[in-house]
Amino acid sequence: MATSRPTLMPETKIKAALIGLLAGIKNADGPAISSSLGELEKLLSEHQGALPPQLVHFLAGRSYAKALAYLGGADEFTAKPASPPGGCGGHQ
Repeated sequence: MATSRPTLMPETKIKAALIGLLAGIKNADGPAISSSLGELEKLLSEHQGALPPQLVHFLAGRSYAKALAYLGGADEFTAKPASPPGGCGGHQ
């Protein structure tokens, strides 16, 4: 019986694309930024219905640092969101 490689969960692929995007921004690497943005848009389009609503909100709003923090990748990259995850600002 042949075994196939397990497919990565969408969240794992999104996390990798976010790390690549933020690294590309940090390094001013235009091709890496473009590639990562394309991958994120593709993954969001393909898996939007299966992703947690909060993650979809961050990705659709291009809050990439928040999306990475939501996925537990904040320690892997030093990007800090402008507002805390879950809070889009506004009222005090």
